Amino acid sequence: SSQVISGGGSSHPHETAPTSAYSSPARSLGDTGITPLSPSHIVNDADSSVSEQQTFLVVVAIDFGTTSSGYAYSFTKEPECIHVMRRWEGGDPGVSNQKTPTTILLTPERKFHSFGYAARDFYHDLDPNEAKQWLYLEKFKMKLHTTGDLTLDTDLTAANGKKIKALEIFAYALQYFKEQALKELSDQAGSEFENSDVRWVITVPAIWKQPAKQFMRQAAYQAGLASPENAEQLIIALEPEAASIYCRKLRLHQMIELSSKAAVNGYSSRDTVGAGFAQAKEHVRRNRQSRTFLVENVIGEIWSELEEGDKYVVVDSGGGTVDLTVHQIRLPEGHLKELYKATGGPYGSLGVDYEFEKLLCKIFGEDFIEQFKIKRPAAWVDLMIAFESRKRAAAPDRTNPLNITLPFSFIDYYKKFRGHSVEHALRKSNVDFVKWSSQGMLRMSPDAMNALFKPTIDSIIEHLRDLFQKPEVSTVKFLFLVGGFAEAPLLQQAVQAAFGDKCRIIIPQDVGLTILKGAVLFGLDPAVIKVRRSPLTYGVGVLNRYVEGKHPPEKLLVKDGTRWCTDVFDKFIAADQSVALGELVKRSYTPAKPSQLVIVINVYSSERDNVSFITDPGVRKCGTLRLDLTGTGGTAPARREIQTLMQFGDTEIKAMAIDVATSKSVKVGIDFLNY
Repeated sequence: SSQVISGGGSSHPHETAPTSAYSSPARSLGDTGITPLSPSHIVNDADSSVSEQQTFLVVVAIDFGTTSSGYAYSFTKEPECIHVMRRWEGGDPGVSNQKTPTTILLTPERKFHSFGYAARDFYHDLDPNEAKQWLYLEKFKMKLHTTGDLTLDTDLTAANGKKIKALEIFAYALQYFKEQALKELSDQAGSEFENSDVRWVITVPAIWKQPAKQFMRQAAYQAGLASPENAEQLIIALEPEAASIYCRKLRLHQMIELSSKAAVNGYSSRDTVGAGFAQAKEHVRRNRQSRTFLVENVIGEIWSELEEGDKYVVVDSGGGTVDLTVHQIRLPEGHLKELYKATGGPYGSLGVDYEFEKLLCKIFGEDFIEQFKIKRPAAWVDLMIAFESRKRAAAPDRTNPLNITLPFSFIDYYKKFRGHSVEHALRKSNVDFVKWSSQGMLRMSPDAMNALFKPTIDSIIEHLRDLFQKPEVSTVKFLFLVGGFAEAPLLQQAVQAAFGDKCRIIIPQDVGLTILKGAVLFGLDPAVIKVRRSPLTYGVGVLNRYVEGKHPPEKLLVKDGTRWCTDVFDKFIAADQSVALGELVKRSYTPAKPSQLVIVINVYSSERDNVSFITDPGVRKCGTLRLDLTGTGGTAPARREIQTLMQFGDTEIKAMAIDVATSKSVKVGIDFLNY
């Protein structure tokens, strides 16, 4: 079957335009037209894809989380030593401060003011009328996951209701991390650290769509972490992969079984660790069959426990999303192979906050809560901070109630708004389990708090159940529970109850920092993950010889006596197909018209794997290769070869076309934001 790459022209008025959202790109064959020289083949041309390694003095990983963020670094000379940034101004009592809240404050002139605790504290101290002028944003990362048609112009809404470009906010945040890290590195080294000395790693959820991953890279370029010319300086890492890399390095010989009382709320507090481990070792010796462990934070090797071919699931539960990834060990180097396309969804701890907000709406009325957020944004932030620290105190066996302080302005504003007291509202709403305490607090029974967790935890368990149905996953040996939400004893218990009999459940001690540390390890050795699953189907738009009965009549195009079928999707790789790191898929084409001087190749992607035409629903254009064929000095070869290559297996995909006669080539990064 002869194929021709289709051009970018518009349809001619006298031809019937195909029934699709956009006009057929193949209608005017004047632009381009190339027909294949050889059958499709795949080359594993690993050598050509290895870029010349630059040398960096240090790897800095940024975990830009939905609820909290942090960075860690390691000098390439001493890779076994990972430093976690600890110096955040401000900080909450009762919450570990190795990460800072993902909150950002801009001045009324929309200039960057502060980030994290500092932003929160400053915003909080502003006079309410003044606060309305400032732009305060939190939990904004979820917007990248939930926006279907993300572009570089997507907006975010600040607490005061004003809109600002998401790209600007992400760039400000990354720039803040860049400055903090360079400052800390310079202090430590006693000499000025340059940005060019640093390899940056930014983590993103594996289940993010391609546009969101690319958006993060654009923001990083804008923040000056790297540049399109020096793209290798920045690695976009997938969160569960980073976690996976770290988990493999944990030592399993010192463990605390979750049910043993040495661990408080499922993870041991500093003072019980010594005693706890002594007890635990004893316990583990007696009870070799116990299945759930808490791992001491030592970078050792889990190798003694894992054999070639062993599979494990990493459940990365963060603030916004939950990501599930299945990996398999390939010895001897311990490379990882992704067995199953990352799945998951928006089931992070934010879901618990939404449930709390729904509860408040039920008690005080949605109209009031909406107004309160706009009129007293700083007080709303206070209320959510108070909730956050109580949320962390929720545990399956808790019996005493949890008190949440209502800010004075909440009580005050409610009275103005409704004409009666908060206390009255609580009595009237007859929401069980939530009472008013005379000290001005909402008193929640443990059951009420647990109910707020339930929808989110149920979604996670449900998703894991689906995953365990898959044949590739049935023989999983370990389940690693990581990410900030993994600290929640309620989630730990639910996972243990549902899957404890299927595999061993392991929770690293500094569970919220797992991704950060893994991302550093990944930056030191990006080739550790050798095989991934393609998240999308990729291909190019081509023309095939028209076959009566097989091709739809509206796709028929007659040019110079040849009958073509337009808009055919020529598949390079299918969604969920295994791809090795740096794998190249190569196709060869030749211009249909020898006189043709410009060839336009359009690259398309789809989430479905059975795509026939580029006009099918859900197919989107994500790249264009324009190859200029002029300049061969008169004697053009009789058959000209155009090679099209796509390189897969990395977290980002590149495409390239080469005119073999002149060695002219064009490259393009697959672009999901500008089409």
